[in-house]
Amino acid sequence: MNAPKLSIGLRLSLWYVLIFALAQCVFGAGMYVVLRHHLRGIVNDSLRDEMQDLSSVLQGQKPSLTVDHLREEVTEAYAQDHAGEYLQIFTAQGETIYLSEFLAKHPLQPIPESALRATSEEGRFEDRRMEGKRFRFLNAAIDAHGHTFLVQLGTPTGEIYETLDAFRRYLLWLAPLVLLIAAVGGNWLSHRALTPVDALTRTARTINVNNLGRRLETPGTGDELQRLSETLNEMLARIESSVQRITEFTADASHELRTPVALIRAEAEVALGRERTDQEYRSALQHVLTESERMTRMLEQLLSLVRADSGAETIQLADVDLAELVREAAESWQKVASYHGLRLTGAVPAQPVHVAGDSLALRRVLDILLDNAVKYSSARGQIILTVESTSGRVLLNVRDNGPGLPQDEHAKIFERFYRVDKARSRQMGGAGLGLSIARWIVHQHRGTITVRSSPGQGAEFSVELPSPAVGAAVLESPSRFREPAQPANI
Repeated sequence: MNAPKLSIGLRLSLWYVLIFALAQCVFGAGMYVVLRHHLRGIVNDSLRDEMQDLSSVLQGQKPSLTVDHLREEVTEAYAQDHAGEYLQIFTAQGETIYLSEFLAKHPLQPIPESALRATSEEGRFEDRRMEGKRFRFLNAAIDAHGHTFLVQLGTPTGEIYETLDAFRRYLLWLAPLVLLIAAVGGNWLSHRALTPVDALTRTARTINVNNLGRRLETPGTGDELQRLSETLNEMLARIESSVQRITEFTADASHELRTPVALIRAEAEVALGRERTDQEYRSALQHVLTESERMTRMLEQLLSLVRADSGAETIQLADVDLAELVREAAESWQKVASYHGLRLTGAVPAQPVHVAGDSLALRRVLDILLDNAVKYSSARGQIILTVESTSGRVLLNVRDNGPGLPQDEHAKIFERFYRVDKARSRQMGGAGLGLSIARWIVHQHRGTITVRSSPGQGAEFSVELPSPAVGAAVLESPSRFREPAQPANI
């Protein structure tokens, strides 16, 4: 069983406390090191100054003084001075010049002159502990009037370590208190910052398929939360539109499929209701076959649209001669047009008209447009098919002389299952899917498909595709295809 995960607010608070604690440790340790270095520097400077004063005293004595007289002079100068409490002076030969009472009780071994000379010019510092107290000594060699004196000068450092211990205690006491305050403040800030997210979450949980029109509240803060809510609202709008299209598609498809199924069932029930002749059974089966074929075509169209929506239906672009493709389609539809008493004429350039496209898909667009033209053209009417090439574009036109379309129907005819004259479309076997498929194919070729029509004036469908420039000579010598002299039976 998986353990419950911490909320974002709690995780932010914990990270805040952890980072703040690390910062406190680094800051406290750094301040402790700086303070210790500073205090030790003060002690060192004080010892250097006192050592400089002692050097001045020794160099200020008369050169003719004996060791005994020099001892008396130094003793008189430092016996009552605080600098002499932790001072001892020896000659290079080991004779004592001055020795304080404290160091007499706690003797220090003088450092040899060679060792002092090798250390540095200012001497050598060392820490010692005597009688449980801390001291810091400066060992130096002083030259005066041709003599070398070995000096050890010290000072207590207990106050320094007491100050450092107090500083450390304050850090240990104050750090948890400051950390606690920071944790409470960080938790409050995180919850305050995430309150709008909780509001978005509560609103999002109430949105379902029944109220997709509801939107999240967008704060006007201009920050990430505003961008998040705007993005989620845009996503909800896309989902609402998709669900609406799916719902409409499902309803329309169910309606279209229900009709042929009902007709097939009714025809079968009537045929089986009583004994009938062979001719009557054949007529019933013919009706069933007609409706089955219509339903099969519609299912194939539905599958094509579903594959197109899912991205499974792809277009393989290659170099296609659109003029040759149109000529082939026109020859195939000549007999169909003649059978319906229609004339199929047009103009196609004799030279190739190249486009980047899928020949099978473009042929399907031609079949859809010509099929519509044949279905809706008036008796003894005319269908005009033309191909024109301009700079960088190729224009394919299919015009009929049918009943035409009102202006407000132009955009709707490319919608799925939409039919202007539903009764007539039903009679002709249409389901209102062909133009939707044609538009999808044209858009996949980076082209456009439009219609120009008015009531009683027929309709002209125009497909515009990108293409390399075509010379003017191509348009000046088009080849024409003509209908046969007598209508052909198919």
